[in-house]
Amino acid sequence: MEKKHISHNKILTDIYNALYQFFGPQQWWPGGSAFEVAVGAILTQNTNWGNVEKAITNIKAKKSLNARALHKMPHKRLASLIRPAGYFNVKAKRLTSFLDFLCNDFKGSMQRMKKNDISSLRKRLLSVHGIGPETADSILLYALDKPVFVIDAYTKRVMSRHKMVPENVGYHDLQELFHKHLPLDVQLFNEYHALFVMVGKHHCKPRPKCTGCPLEGM
Repeated sequence: MEKKHISHNKILTDIYNALYQFFGPQQWWPGGSAFEVAVGAILTQNTNWGNVEKAITNIKAKKSLNARALHKMPHKRLASLIRPAGYFNVKAKRLTSFLDFLCNDFKGSMQRMKKNDISSLRKRLLSVHGIGPETADSILLYALDKPVFVIDAYTKRVMSRHKMVPENVGYHDLQELFHKHLPLDVQLFNEYHALFVMVGKHHCKPRPKCTGCPLEGM
């Protein structure tokens, strides 16, 4: 059950402030360009960021971290470069599908993609093989500076444990909570998502470590 008699605006703001004061600014998403961020968002599925960094370093070493170079690259070579990210054959196919979309629809330019409105662009991203809501929203927020709140397992866990939403809440229902009760602000959504990741990693684990958590008692 949701918490009653409490302003969603206030409690969401209180949670953000508590996390921000405790962890500080996170400066997400790591990446030197919008394209690098998009590649990272696809490669980070089912792995940790350290492995993604190794895969991206491999691509950079071959001076291939651009849409056209990767689009022309044979599957086996691409899969070999991204091997550290795990599931490398699957992810190579997903990355190629994204590159097909980027090169065919936007001539390989993330800036061209950015000019589209959120709603239509999100639908088009979700039509790309291997891109689900979390990956699509990560690309929209972190690569294209669109005010879309990214929902992940950490966010669901923290919000359900604090009785803001049911444990089985759907992706879009939880996302709508943030969209409806917070300003649609890129920097706010960027920091908030990153802060959920931090508290999820350090405190709100599958077996929670509540002592010392910045949200303890909230």
